[in-house]
Amino acid sequence: MLRQIIKIDKEKCDGCGLCVSACHEGAIGMVDGKAVLLREDYCDGLGDCLPACPTEAITFEERETAPYNEEEVKKSAKVTTDEESTLPCGCPGTNAKEIKREKSAVKAEMPEMICPSQLNQWPVQIKLVPVNAPYFVNANLLITADCAAYAYGNFHQDYMKNKITIIGCPKLDEGDYSDKLTDIIKTNEIKSVTVIRMEVPCCGGILNAAVNALKNSGKMIPWQVVTIGTDGKIIED
Repeated sequence: MLRQIIKIDKEKCDGCGLCVSACHEGAIGMVDGKAVLLREDYCDGLGDCLPACPTEAITFEERETAPYNEEEVKKSAKVTTDEESTLPCGCPGTNAKEIKREKSAVKAEMPEMICPSQLNQWPVQIKLVPVNAPYFVNANLLITADCAAYAYGNFHQDYMKNKITIIGCPKLDEGDYSDKLTDIIKTNEIKSVTVIRMEVPCCGGILNAAVNALKNSGKMIPWQVVTIGTDGKIIED
C-alpha cells in the first residue's frame, strides 16, 4: 500500500526519546540509543512525533508499506488505571512544601549520617512541581536528570545544597518539559540555573528543554551545564 509514513534520520537523532512519548500508537522505540520506527503498521502517518523532535530528525515520506492497523494499535495500547489518572491532583505526594533544615538539629537527630539530605522542597518531579510554589522565589534552580543523583556519589553536597531541585527523565516521562520550565522561569525571579545531565544520548532532552525554556522566558539568567558519566565521573563542568 502506498501511503505517507515517517522517516527517522539516525544521524540527526540525539536519542532524547521525546518522539517515543509523542507517538500515542507505540510505533517508535529506542534501539541502541536511537529512535527507530518499530512497527510501520502502527504509524498512522499524522506525525505527532515531528514537533516533539528537537533535532528535526523525523520527516515524512511516501512509500509502499503495510496499511495502518488501528485495531491492533488499540489492542496493544497501555491501559491507564483510575489510580494513575487521578495521581497528579489527588495524591498527597504532590502537596508542595518547603523544607527548613537546622544544622544542629540534623546532627542531633541523625548523628550517624555523614552526608545529610540537602533537599530544600517537595515535590521534586518537574511534572508535579507547582509553577507558583513559594520556594521558586529568588531560587538557584537545579534542573537534573533523575539518574544523576544515583551515579554521582556526593550529589547532595556538591549540587543540591542551597538550590531548589527539580528532576525528570525525558526518556520515560510523556511530553516535553520546555513549557513547564518556561512557566517556572517566567513566573519567578530565578537567580541561576544549573542543568545536570547524564552522558547517555537520551538525556539530551532535559538539556534541550532547559535551553528552550531560558530562551522562551526572555530573561538573561546565569546558567551552566554539568555532564556526568555512567561511571559517576564528571565529564564536563
